[in-house]
This record gives sequence, C-alpha cells and structure tokens, in this order.
Amino acid sequence: MKIGIISDTHGLLRPRVAELFAGVDHILHAGDVGGEHVLRALRELAPVTYVGGNNDENSDGFEIVRVTLGGLRILLTHILPKPEQPRDAVLASLRATPADLVVFGHSHLPYNEVIHGVRFFNPASAGPKRFKNPILIGIIDKGVPHHVAL
Repeated sequence: MKIGIISDTHGLLRPRVAELFAGVDHILHAGDVGGEHVLRALRELAPVTYVGGNNDENSDGFEIVRVTLGGLRILLTHILPKPEQPRDAVLASLRATPADLVVFGHSHLPYNEVIHGVRFFNPASAGPKRFKNPILIGIIDKGVPHHVAL
C-alpha cells in the first residue's frame, strides 16, 4: 500500500502534489489544511484522513485520529509537540491502543525517527514558504515513510 502524507498546506495545494501523490491508495493530512478546497482536491486523488490544525476553523490542533492502512496502525495529530516527549493525550492514546506510526505536523520541520518501537513522522510543510524551512511531503511505500521535496 502506498500512502501520501502532507501537512501545513495553509490553503495552498502546490500542483506537484498531484503528480507525487498519483497512484497513492490513501492520503493523510496532519493539519493546518487551510480550507475545504484543499481536502476536495486531495480527495480527487485518493481517500483522505485528516486532523484539524490550530489554524483550521473549529480546531485547536490537538485532535487525535486513528486509522489502520495496509496493516499499519497510524495515530494522526497536528500538535505533538516533540517526539521524545509527546503531549499527555498522545501518550495516553498510545498506551490504550498501540500504533506503528505517529504522523504529526505543526512545526513545519521534517522528522522521521523510531522511538521506543514507534516511528514518528512529520512530513514538514507543503504550504507557503516559511523562514528557511523546506517544502516537503511524505510517501509511505512498503511500510516505510520518506520525505519528498516539492
């Protein structure tokens, strides 16, 4: 199963996303979507699971959504904030129901590391350029996520 991962679009869906997500089976959006138009465009490519970010309407960025795709148990949230020290609600959720992968956003910085047997992945920001942060998305292919530049 091939999964596209995106975050912090802030209302901007770059044209190259459609090219890079062509053929994915599912898309995860880790918050700060920036409008229903972004979700509609992503849904034209594949089914989408998303969480609201702190800049999304009616969201504080602390939502947790669970999904299992291709046998991979995924916890999706926007504000973690740190993989080495996740917020209490994320830790409680992981204790109650283990996950193989925690996908998060918010920092606009890429992250991909296994901590205590759980992979933590931040695709970075795919939206408007911010400071010197890279513009990236993520792809999970054969169960392993990696970053792809836009």
